[in-house]
Amino acid sequence: MLITCLLSLLMMAGLFLLLWAGVGFIQDKRFFSSAPKEVQAAVLPKPERFRGAHALGWVIAVFALVLMGGALVLGAWDGIRHGFGFWQFFVRFLVMLWGLEAYDVLFFDFYLLCRSGFFPRYYPEVKTLLGPHLFGYNRRSHLTAALVIPAVCLAAAWLCTLF
Repeated sequence: MLITCLLSLLMMAGLFLLLWAGVGFIQDKRFFSSAPKEVQAAVLPKPERFRGAHALGWVIAVFALVLMGGALVLGAWDGIRHGFGFWQFFVRFLVMLWGLEAYDVLFFDFYLLCRSGFFPRYYPEVKTLLGPHLFGYNRRSHLTAALVIPAVCLAAAWLCTLF
């Protein structure tokens, strides 16, 4: 279980790095597609913060994706190496992905979006739009993800037991 928790933390770090790369360095409006509509409308195109910021952002984003994917692969490999059964794989992947979803809700939505100055630091024009009233604006997408994750975990567990 310790390895599962550590891998979950790696995925959480990767998700934060992905957000930071998109918001802070790449500055592409596509990274705001999951933001509230009023925030998306208020975000203005920005010039590159410094020379090479976009390239640095893409490097960070690729690293974040590799970190997250690597955590999943490492979780599978470790389970195969230790002779995990179907249900052990299922629980491992379920803990990792539901943990990531909980992190998204609690840290990204509750803290970063509703209570911190993270987004206004990079986009001052959204400062007046953000606040506790936004918590839960994307409730449907989080519920959908929470319901789809077990099916993904079942498929991943089945795949891992083939090895």
